[in-house]
Amino acid sequence: MRAPRRYIPGISAHVFQRGHNRLPIFHKTADYKYFLTLVRQASAECGVDVHAYAVMNNHYHLIATPQHERALPQAMQTIDGEYTRYYNREHCRSGTAWNARYRSKLIEDEAYWLTCLRYVEQNPVNAQIVRSAELYEWTSYRVHAMGGFNDWLTPHPVYLQLGDTPADRQRAYRLLCEVSDTVVDLPRCLTPRLP
Repeated sequence: MRAPRRYIPGISAHVFQRGHNRLPIFHKTADYKYFLTLVRQASAECGVDVHAYAVMNNHYHLIATPQHERALPQAMQTIDGEYTRYYNREHCRSGTAWNARYRSKLIEDEAYWLTCLRYVEQNPVNAQIVRSAELYEWTSYRVHAMGGFNDWLTPHPVYLQLGDTPADRQRAYRLLCEVSDTVVDLPRCLTPRLP
């Protein structure tokens, strides 16, 4: 029997899921859009604040904070289940779309939260799909780094600490994304030198 997952209201989690046998699960624009619509709806209905995402062709990442203990499992069950039904209809197939149940890791300190945000949103760059994160459409990078419009992501307090204004936060986050993949030095990144 699988061990129950424990989520603490107010503590973020890095959630990730892969397509069955690591095969592509997102093929066309409609697939990406439908998936993100599911994330938006399920998180609102289940009480989950989604802060960031990256949807790749064979997996996805979310950074999310549950508002109550069962919020995240309920949202993920809806998201993964509904996407499987959609995917099977669209691609004339049956069975699971996913490799296993989703995986997650609690993000219990602020420096690690920023490291996860950078990791998630830089995923297309690290996979060598694009040279620069703003060139990839299916992440939240443009929201955090460039002020892109999004009416359903919830800004996390750690991100909000990056600057007093949206422009300051975006500039600080872009600078943060230019550093190596090591864990973020929180005091330095919260008071970056802005050009």
